[in-house]
Amino acid sequence: MAAALAEILNPDVSDGAPMPAAAELPASVLYSIAADIGGVGLAKTAEQGLLAPARAGVLGRAVAYANRQREIDPWKVKSLALHPVRLLANLDRETYYGAKKQYLDWVTARVLRRGGFDCFHGWSGDSLRTLVAARQRRLPSMIEIPTWHRNKFRRKGFYTLSERGRPDSWRERVRVTRQQMLSEYELADLVLVQSEMATESFLAMGRDPGRIFYVGRGVDPDHFRPSRYPDRFRLVFVGSLKKRKGVHHLLEAWAKLALPDAELVLVGAVHREMRPYLDLHMTGSVTLPGHLGDVREYLERASAFVFVSECEGSAKATYEAAACALPAITTRESGDVVVDGETGVVIPANDPAALADAVRDFYDNRDKLPAMGAAARIRVERELTWEHHRRRLLHAYAELKRRGR
Repeated sequence: MAAALAEILNPDVSDGAPMPAAAELPASVLYSIAADIGGVGLAKTAEQGLLAPARAGVLGRAVAYANRQREIDPWKVKSLALHPVRLLANLDRETYYGAKKQYLDWVTARVLRRGGFDCFHGWSGDSLRTLVAARQRRLPSMIEIPTWHRNKFRRKGFYTLSERGRPDSWRERVRVTRQQMLSEYELADLVLVQSEMATESFLAMGRDPGRIFYVGRGVDPDHFRPSRYPDRFRLVFVGSLKKRKGVHHLLEAWAKLALPDAELVLVGAVHREMRPYLDLHMTGSVTLPGHLGDVREYLERASAFVFVSECEGSAKATYEAAACALPAITTRESGDVVVDGETGVVIPANDPAALADAVRDFYDNRDKLPAMGAAARIRVERELTWEHHRRRLLHAYAELKRRGR
């Protein structure tokens, strides 16, 4: 696996590296995503990624739920803002978002069948019908994976016993199933991944390394600038406050450490599952600003950053923290931004003791944090901006065109 992983992860996207020539790229890309284009989170990733084919002059059409960006010609973006699935908004989250994904896929497949495109670029969970239509028309296709392979390193059959026993109802038919995602993986010519762990999750399930392409994510280094280190030790987390992101371990470790003149700032929406941990471990040194569209002000006033998820594609907050020259405590499962011992510390996921040790080390050795943070910022500028992400995408498009010949 190591050799295959190294081959996938090492495309040269530095500023001086050769870019695909126009003749090497598809002429007309059809892109779709069951999100907005422009905004925060996945919508930001969609906007920045879509700029790659748009600026290269090869974007044929994009289909999304809203168009909130200003650079791309609005005639190139089909907005589903007035979609009929809004009538189901009062249903449970899984059913509603599943219905939105199925509707987008249905619309995109119709757009593709009208012709005028020579490749398709979609997202996992959004694209089964369109991938089938692309295969029928012998058009090359690729899908982006926001996290890992759906099986998460576990060997499973196409149907498990519990999945065979699911009731056949309209709700089940509109939800995005594991079987739909597995089918998408097989239909797509290329699977675009965001991290080493995501790559390994596909290799572990037997995916051909030649059908995996690493694109990572990115950050705007002009928006997120190096911070001024505060007089007191301030550790910042940014993301949804949930167990998957290790916030319960962070609260436990912080409470046990009881560091004098120190503050833990948890920026993000609080999920219900975290309430018992907050009730148990909440102290005056923990701050909860809530969910914010722009987290820059908190990163710019931090001493260090922490993000210890057990499963992530490549957490955008880790890019933003690195751009702000913050050393970070993180896990391999959170993405590839942190280089252990150089720009931060990488610890095992779900290990409160290792987390407490890392926090204590940062607290006791604050003099080493600025050098780590500076190295993080340099790495961002060298290979982790949105421009680097778009370069990787263009190389993926060139590879897709070669496969379509």
